[in-house]
Amino acid sequence: MKEFVYIIRQDWARNRKYIKSLLVIMAFRIAHSIAIHKGSSGWVWWLGLPYIIFYRLLTEWFLGIELPAKTQVGPGLIIHHGQGLVINPNTRIGRNVVLRQNTSIGTKFDRGPSPEIGDNVNVGANVVVIGDIIVGDDAIIGAGSVVVKDVPQKATVVGNPARVVSKYQSTRD
Repeated sequence: MKEFVYIIRQDWARNRKYIKSLLVIMAFRIAHSIAIHKGSSGWVWWLGLPYIIFYRLLTEWFLGIELPAKTQVGPGLIIHHGQGLVINPNTRIGRNVVLRQNTSIGTKFDRGPSPEIGDNVNVGANVVVIGDIIVGDDAIIGAGSVVVKDVPQKATVVGNPARVVSKYQSTRD
C-alpha cells in the first residue's frame, strides 16, 4: 500500500499542470492494481471488473489512449496530448517518462516481445517504438522517429529508421 501511495504522489506531482494526463494516469493506477490481482485474488478481480470496463471505455473510446491495465509503468509518467497513444500490454515503461500524441509502442508480431523504456526517457510526437528493444535511461526520441533498434543511454535519436544524432558526454567519462 505504501508503494501505491508513493507512486500516486509521484504521478500527481509530475502531472499537476496536465489534467487529462492526470485523469488517465490515476485511472490507470487503479485499474493496474486490480489487474495484477487477477491470478492471486479472484474476488478482487471480479469486484474490480466493472471498473476495468469503465477504465477501458474512458481511455480507449473517449480519450483515444490505449494504456492497458496490465502494462508495467513506473511512477512519474506524463502523457502530453495523449490522443492516439497505443502501448502494448507487455511493454515496460520506467520512471519519469514523457509520452506524446500519436505514439505507438509495441511488437512486430502478435504476442511478440515488446520494448522496454528506461527511466527519464522523452518520447516525441508521432513516434513508433517497435520490437524487442531497449531504450536506455535519459534518452530522447525525436518526433516522427521509427525506433527498431536499441537506443543507448543519454542518446538522442531521430529519423526513420531512428539513428543516434548525439550522445551526452559527462565531464567525468
